[in-house]
Amino acid sequence: MKLDIALPEILLPFKMNIEASIKPFVRIKTALVENKLSLWQSKFSGLPYFPKDLIYPLDSCGQPMRLLAQFNFAEIPHLPMFPEKGILQFFISGTDGMFGVNFNDLLNDDNFRVLYFPEVMLDESELLTDFSFLSETNYLELPFMNEFSLSFELQYAPLSISDYQFYSKIMDADDYCNGISESYSNLFPSAGHKLGGYPFFTQADPREVEQYQDREYMLLFQMDSDCSLDIMWGDVGIANFFITKEDLLNRDFSRVLYTWDCG
Repeated sequence: MKLDIALPEILLPFKMNIEASIKPFVRIKTALVENKLSLWQSKFSGLPYFPKDLIYPLDSCGQPMRLLAQFNFAEIPHLPMFPEKGILQFFISGTDGMFGVNFNDLLNDDNFRVLYFPEVMLDESELLTDFSFLSETNYLELPFMNEFSLSFELQYAPLSISDYQFYSKIMDADDYCNGISESYSNLFPSAGHKLGGYPFFTQADPREVEQYQDREYMLLFQMDSDCSLDIMWGDVGIANFFITKEDLLNRDFSRVLYTWDCG
């Protein structure tokens, strides 16, 4: 795919590699909820779509988890490999003080959960509607306090500069100089809320760690901080969920890698 912007001179030697790495992603825009959202609509926070005959996700302390994000793919531009229908959900613990992540094992989902429902029931009589049990859980340790409606836009971007593959796919480390980081980051910012595409980190890409090198993880979902809407991961950090291509194609969300970092 060709770039639709002109590159500064400092990046011209890497134009072919940059263009070769371009891939689609879905930009997520948020707005405070003005009207009540249905149980099956896409949202950040709020009440989840959940069949009442299933067991609600609990954290390692036996407490019900809180909905972080819900995506109804009927509302979303299609991304290659991603579902074209169904609902994908991300839950995190509100009681562990770490937003559900286990930094010693980012695949440990004791305090987070990713669920996928391939078929969406629109009959509320078949869904959980009484969520009074959630009020019993301490939700002081969450990156948000409000519910947000979501809108979506299909966009394209090359490999992000904070991705661990940057120096193998875009340029050699020996080619790096001070001006490259600023120019590249300004032209191709990778922060923000998104599905697919390339991740942003305030620190380092955890996929570079040896214990996660046995499988190739791609970005599934990224949720950023937004001071204007009181979404805050630690000290203006960012959260990322990764999955392998094989698991995504098989709609297997049981081995998702989850992390967040802050400055």
